[in-house]
Amino acid sequence: GRGGAGETTGAAMKAVIVGAGVAGLGIGWRLAQAGVATTILERGEPGQGASYAAAGMIAVTAETADAPPAEAALAEQSRALWPGFAAELEAATGIAIDYRQNGALMLGARPADLPPGCDWLDAAALQARAPMLAAARGAVWAPQEAQVDSRALARALAEAFRRAGGRLLTGEIVTGIEPGAAITATGRHTGDAVIVAAGPWSAALGLPVRPVKGQMIALASPAGAVLPEPVIWGNGVYLVPRKDRLLVGATMEEAGFDMALADAARDDLRARAEALIPGLKDWALAEHWAGLRPASPDSLPLLGRLASGVFVAAGQYRNGILFAPAIADHLRDLVLSRAAVIPGFDPRRFP
Repeated sequence: GRGGAGETTGAAMKAVIVGAGVAGLGIGWRLAQAGVATTILERGEPGQGASYAAAGMIAVTAETADAPPAEAALAEQSRALWPGFAAELEAATGIAIDYRQNGALMLGARPADLPPGCDWLDAAALQARAPMLAAARGAVWAPQEAQVDSRALARALAEAFRRAGGRLLTGEIVTGIEPGAAITATGRHTGDAVIVAAGPWSAALGLPVRPVKGQMIALASPAGAVLPEPVIWGNGVYLVPRKDRLLVGATMEEAGFDMALADAARDDLRARAEALIPGLKDWALAEHWAGLRPASPDSLPLLGRLASGVFVAAGQYRNGILFAPAIADHLRDLVLSRAAVIPGFDPRRFP
């Protein structure tokens, strides 16, 4: 919003954001709503990087079970924001992003301590909830886990940003950052704040972020087949139901910026999925793709002020979709001097 009495607003401020993934678009939308004249510079097309490749899981339990306190707190805060964020975004744009709290099953042995808010399903209870699964000992049931269509999310955020008055420039490769400006081949784009949210490409601007490649496949359900309702984690993969297809992911590869697809990775993902749900052998391969996750040296986000007038939102690694609403609000508040940098995410923790 535009801020209540006594709050800093963005009137007469200018901001430049590098990167039009979910993070950059979300931050841009929030800044534009606050009255900041905001420009986003994108090297390609909006939402075509890690955001396009993501499975869209809002997976607090599955992804942050062993996370440091600061990351666990950010995950919980963002999960709480997601229902309202999704509803606001759909109302602002008319674009459905398919936010669903459909829960998740994490197959395996019963843990010594169940995660908060979770239940244990023994083999019989698991079979009743997901009869398409092969025999399994049991599963942790996490009813609060959710998902969103990440590709639709990126389209909606780009539209919401534009409708809020933001300016989105594509084909702009930023080659340098300095206080008050982002430099491209077309010149200097100036602002009171410059925010780097370029995913793994933030490395080209000197940030300690590296790409971690992930390959995924989608299987198309044949006529009459029933998709599992929850997300399923097991056998080294996750299965994400999405309308008439099932997403299966994902590899973890230190391959630089190589986006080549490998038949071996495709076949391994499929074999692992079929071991969980044998009926998938009759499903057709609908898509095979790769994406690049942005990882920092300690696998934690880089969120905060890097230098005077220069901010960073990078290094979200596997949780860019989960963290999106919280990062959008936090970076807006940092730029408007409403919030302090979270120490565990301070980008200055690295040289």
